[in-house]
Amino acid sequence: MIGLVINVLVMSGLLYGLAVALPGVRMKSFGTALTVSLVYGLLNYFLFGLLAMIAFIPMLLSLGLFGLLINAGLLWLTDKLIDDFEIPSIGMTVLMALLLTVGKFVLRLLL
Repeated sequence: MIGLVINVLVMSGLLYGLAVALPGVRMKSFGTALTVSLVYGLLNYFLFGLLAMIAFIPMLLSLGLFGLLINAGLLWLTDKLIDDFEIPSIGMTVLMALLLTVGKFVLRLLL
Protein backbone atom coordinates (compact mmCIF):
# COMPACT_ATOMS: atom_id res chain seq x y z
CA MET A 1 0.00 0.00 0.00
CA ILE A 2 2.83 2.39 0.85
CA GLY A 3 4.48 1.49 -2.45
CA LEU A 4 1.34 2.53 -4.34
CA VAL A 5 1.20 5.88 -2.53
CA ILE A 6 4.89 6.50 -3.24
CA ASN A 7 4.37 5.55 -6.90
CA VAL A 8 1.45 7.99 -7.25
CA LEU A 9 3.40 10.81 -5.56
CA VAL A 10 6.49 10.23 -7.71
CA MET A 11 4.37 10.06 -10.87
CA SER A 12 2.58 13.27 -9.83
CA GLY A 13 5.89 15.06 -9.30
CA LEU A 14 7.14 13.85 -12.67
CA LEU A 15 3.95 14.99 -14.40
CA TYR A 16 4.06 18.38 -12.71
CA GLY A 17 7.73 18.82 -13.61
CA LEU A 18 7.05 17.95 -17.24
CA ALA A 19 4.09 20.34 -17.32
CA VAL A 20 6.32 23.15 -16.08
CA ALA A 21 9.20 22.28 -18.42
CA LEU A 22 7.31 21.68 -21.67
CA PRO A 23 5.90 24.69 -23.51
CA GLY A 24 2.14 24.83 -23.85
CA VAL A 25 1.35 22.07 -21.36
CA ARG A 26 -1.01 23.49 -18.77
CA MET A 27 -1.61 22.04 -15.33
CA LYS A 28 -3.41 24.10 -12.71
CA SER A 29 -1.72 22.80 -9.53
CA PHE A 30 -0.01 19.85 -7.89
CA GLY A 31 -3.46 18.62 -6.87
CA THR A 32 -4.29 18.41 -10.55
CA ALA A 33 -1.07 16.43 -11.03
CA LEU A 34 -2.28 13.97 -8.37
CA THR A 35 -5.60 13.60 -10.18
CA VAL A 36 -3.89 13.19 -13.56
CA SER A 37 -1.55 10.61 -12.06
CA LEU A 38 -4.44 8.58 -10.65
CA VAL A 39 -6.54 8.74 -13.83
CA TYR A 40 -3.57 7.98 -16.12
CA GLY A 41 -2.51 5.13 -13.84
CA LEU A 42 -5.99 3.61 -13.87
CA LEU A 43 -6.30 3.95 -17.65
CA ASN A 44 -2.85 2.42 -18.05
CA TYR A 45 -3.70 -0.44 -15.69
CA PHE A 46 -7.02 -1.33 -17.31
CA LEU A 47 -6.47 -0.47 -20.98
CA PHE A 48 -2.77 -0.81 -21.86
CA GLY A 49 -2.68 -4.61 -21.74
CA LEU A 50 -5.87 -4.90 -23.77
CA LEU A 51 -4.68 -2.41 -26.38
CA ALA A 52 -1.27 -4.09 -26.55
CA MET A 53 -2.94 -7.44 -27.22
CA ILE A 54 -5.15 -5.94 -29.90
CA ALA A 55 -2.13 -4.25 -31.52
CA PHE A 56 0.11 -7.30 -31.15
CA ILE A 57 1.42 -7.25 -34.73
CA PRO A 58 2.44 -3.55 -34.73
CA MET A 59 4.01 -4.03 -31.27
CA LEU A 60 5.97 -7.02 -32.55
CA LEU A 61 7.09 -5.33 -35.77
CA SER A 62 8.18 -2.15 -33.98
CA LEU A 63 9.92 -4.06 -31.16
CA GLY A 64 7.56 -2.52 -28.60
CA LEU A 65 7.82 1.09 -29.75
CA PHE A 66 4.14 1.04 -30.69
CA GLY A 67 3.55 0.94 -26.93
CA LEU A 68 4.71 4.55 -26.86
CA LEU A 69 1.82 5.48 -29.14
CA ILE A 70 -0.56 3.57 -26.89
CA ASN A 71 0.80 5.53 -23.90
CA ALA A 72 0.38 8.77 -25.85
CA GLY A 73 -3.22 7.81 -26.62
CA LEU A 74 -3.90 7.13 -22.96
CA LEU A 75 -2.30 10.46 -22.02
CA TRP A 76 -4.49 12.19 -24.63
CA LEU A 77 -7.56 10.49 -23.15
CA THR A 78 -6.50 11.68 -19.68
CA ASP A 79 -6.17 15.20 -21.12
CA LYS A 80 -9.73 15.02 -22.42
CA LEU A 81 -11.12 13.67 -19.13
CA ILE A 82 -9.55 16.29 -16.81
CA ASP A 83 -10.39 19.96 -17.33
CA ASP A 84 -7.41 21.48 -15.48
CA PHE A 85 -4.88 19.55 -17.61
CA GLU A 86 -4.22 20.50 -21.23
CA ILE A 87 -1.70 19.38 -23.83
CA PRO A 88 -1.76 21.58 -26.95
CA SER A 89 -0.90 19.12 -29.73
CA ILE A 90 -0.51 15.45 -30.53
CA GLY A 91 3.23 15.91 -31.05
CA MET A 92 3.57 17.36 -27.57
CA THR A 93 1.48 14.45 -26.26
CA VAL A 94 3.86 11.92 -27.83
CA LEU A 95 6.87 13.84 -26.47
CA MET A 96 5.34 13.99 -23.00
CA ALA A 97 4.53 10.25 -23.13
CA LEU A 98 8.13 9.51 -24.14
CA LEU A 99 9.59 11.67 -21.37
CA LEU A 100 7.13 10.21 -18.89
CA THR A 101 8.13 6.66 -19.81
CA VAL A 102 11.85 7.45 -19.58
CA GLY A 103 11.33 9.35 -16.32
CA LYS A 104 9.39 6.47 -14.75
CA PHE A 105 12.12 4.04 -15.79
CA VAL A 106 14.90 6.21 -14.31
CA LEU A 107 12.97 6.83 -11.09
CA ARG A 108 12.29 3.10 -10.66
CA LEU A 109 16.02 2.47 -11.01
CA LEU A 110 16.77 5.10 -8.36
CA LEU A 111 14.05 4.01 -5.94
